[in-house]
Amino acid sequence: MIFYYLGGILGGLLLIFLAILLYCFFRVFYSKKRTPLKPDEYEIERGGEYDKHYDQMLKWQKASRELPHERVETRSYDGLTLRGRYYEFEKGAPVEILLNGYRGTAERDMSGGIERCFAVKHNALVVNQRACGPSDGHVITFGIKEEKDCISWINFAIERFGKDVKIILAGISMGGATVLGVTNKPLPENVKYVLADCPFSSAKEIICKVVKEMKLPPKLVYPFIRLSGIIFGGFDVESNSPLKAMETCNLPIILFHGEKDGFVPCEMSKQIYEKCKSKKAIYLVPTADHGLAYPEDSDGYANALDEFCKEINL
Repeated sequence: MIFYYLGGILGGLLLIFLAILLYCFFRVFYSKKRTPLKPDEYEIERGGEYDKHYDQMLKWQKASRELPHERVETRSYDGLTLRGRYYEFEKGAPVEILLNGYRGTAERDMSGGIERCFAVKHNALVVNQRACGPSDGHVITFGIKEEKDCISWINFAIERFGKDVKIILAGISMGGATVLGVTNKPLPENVKYVLADCPFSSAKEIICKVVKEMKLPPKLVYPFIRLSGIIFGGFDVESNSPLKAMETCNLPIILFHGEKDGFVPCEMSKQIYEKCKSKKAIYLVPTADHGLAYPEDSDGYANALDEFCKEINL
């Protein structure tokens, strides 16, 4: 009889354990079904960090729909269809592949990206990461599987624009972490440099930071979150990180970050910059919140990027 009760207790504890893991997985990694936006809908609301630049960002989003563009797509290594838009400044110009942030969309997060690309005479390939916007998938992996998706887009660009195309990898927030994480992978010589805007230093650090802000103990909660990704998502958030990638990175890196970033601390970009052994630059905007360095200081941002391109002879 005692074994029966022990079995019931252990079974109950196991169910509780699995329930906690499932909750963590759906809270952190899962992206629910996304309804396509109507022609008059835009994924930005007044209030919060975007309020100051709402009008400008809405203007950029509207312009992105009106500018001539080509809808493009590629397949991920695990069979997902990834979707984006291509905007051409000039045939034969370098192509920037721009990646959105966590649970964002390319249209919203990279709303000023097309203008910024055109300002430095680059073409823009604005893509939605897996489980974001119109791209397939329901699991966000903090850059782990997204790094492989980025390589799929690199291969797409070479096939689409020719073997001599010059490619720049650019991303914001988790997109910035993704393009930095790619730098310790074998990449074709077409990739000339990486632009990362407000990236986190590692998935562990940003998750623990958010957990702490929720008044929960990171040392207790984080292992459950990590394990939920391994069991239900098939990935380990600690298998790579921007900081880890900097140990072997040999591509030029330019970092942008707002010093008033309330989500990803500016200190994370500074850590990445310090650890990077290749050619590097960093431009900080004292008054910018998360992902808003370009809207806050467009001229300074563009000038810093122009100077960087001159230094690396691009």
